[in-house]
Amino acid sequence: MATFKRFEEIIAWQLARELCQAIQEVARTTGLGRDFRLLNQIADSSDSIKNNIAEGHGRGGNAEFIHFLEIAHASCAETQSQLYSLLDRGYVDEQKFRAMYHLAYRTSKAIHKLIAYLQSSPIKGPRYNHRP
Repeated sequence: MATFKRFEEIIAWQLARELCQAIQEVARTTGLGRDFRLLNQIADSSDSIKNNIAEGHGRGGNAEFIHFLEIAHASCAETQSQLYSLLDRGYVDEQKFRAMYHLAYRTSKAIHKLIAYLQSSPIKGPRYNHRP
């Protein structure tokens, strides 16, 4: 696995962004925009996934990055749970739910793989590089 110069290069961040966009599309095209509590909860948890990946990347060390990835992973589980609320309240049909849930699952797996890589990597981050 290569190092990332920018957080936008991280597959988990890209998937999290795609998930946020799918949720925003549901909000624009259904009554979810009027269900303020659910909309705020699912928007916040899905945004938290990508934002914590970005913040962790910006910390400069693997331990810090892993910490923020763990938060992102938990936010992904929260988002998956809230997707059931979208289904149960009729904002999405079964097919849309499955597609969004699968995207959240892929995001979760990508985060998990990145955590495993960072835990096994001898490179501890740019903060720890010897600089002239």
